[in-house]
This record gives sequence, C-alpha cells and structure tokens, in this order.
Amino acid sequence: MNFVPSENQVIVLVIAAVIAFWMVGGYNRLVALRSRIGVACAQVDELLQRRGAAVSALVSALRESLAGEQTALDALAAAQAQVRSAADVLRARPVMAAHAAAVAAAEAPMMSAASRVLALVEQHPALLASPEVAPHLASLRESSARLGFARQVFNDAAAAYNAAARQFPTRLLTRLYGFGTAGRL
Repeated sequence: MNFVPSENQVIVLVIAAVIAFWMVGGYNRLVALRSRIGVACAQVDELLQRRGAAVSALVSALRESLAGEQTALDALAAAQAQVRSAADVLRARPVMAAHAAAVAAAEAPMMSAASRVLALVEQHPALLASPEVAPHLASLRESSARLGFARQVFNDAAAAYNAAARQFPTRLLTRLYGFGTAGRL
C-alpha cells in the first residue's frame, strides 16, 4: 500500500517547513545580535575597569596634595564604585535594558565628580607635571575617550538587536523565546 499525499497535504507540509526554517533563522539572527551586544559589553567593561584603576590611582596620588579637597576625592571614589557595581551587574546580563540604564545613570555622578577633581588638579600646575599624578591623568583621559567609542559600539549593537526583535514576524519569537529589549548606555 503506497501512501500518496494529497495536494492539500503537500501544501500544508511546505508551509510548515517554511515556518520552521523561518523560526530557526529568526532565532539564530536574534542570538547572533545578542552575542554582538555581549562582545560590545566586554569592551565597555574592560575600559570601565581601566578607568576605574586610573581613578583609584589618581585619588591615591592626590590625597596628600589636595588635603583640603578630600570631599571631592571621596565623591569621585564613591561614584567610581557605583559605576563598577552597575557594570558588574550589566556584565552578567548585557541585554537587560534596566542594567544598561543603571550604568548610564551611574555615569552622570561619575563624570561630574571627575570634572570637579580634574578642575582642582588644573588649578595646581605642579600636579599636572608630577610623575605621581601625570600618568594617571593621561590614563584617565585616554580610557574615558575610548569609552565613548565603546559605548557607541554597544548602543549600535543594541539598536540592531532591538530593530530585529521588533520586526514582524520575528517579534512573535521574542515572546516565545523570552528575548527582551536591550538598553543603551
């Protein structure tokens, strides 16, 4: 007894195969885009660590020279600790929008405190040339500049992922597989 599928059965099988291939392709695309966010997050995290090391070394080097400005130095150290804490959470789940928002929110006090300390250092020209301070300032400036580019790469990866996740019919897969919305730094 030979089984010969009817025309309707063939059409249903072809449609099911197309849907299955589309689901696998859409899932793989979202996973690849999410992976790009992870790579970009690793770059941001590395630069945050470098900047954190530069801030810690700078604060230590300035403790004696700026004895009257301990509040500013403490504020910078505390802001750096807050950024580090938020970055640690982001590293665990880089696609979570709330985690990226926490890093972005922690950056505002960090930039304010860093600007204040840099302004204090610039008021003391001897500190700018000091071998204890100058290398840490250079490292801080370099890592901060590179951090801006790394953030842009992260934001571009997050935007590509979010755009792909919002497209129909891929948006149907986001609910099915639990893909969330990526945040921006």
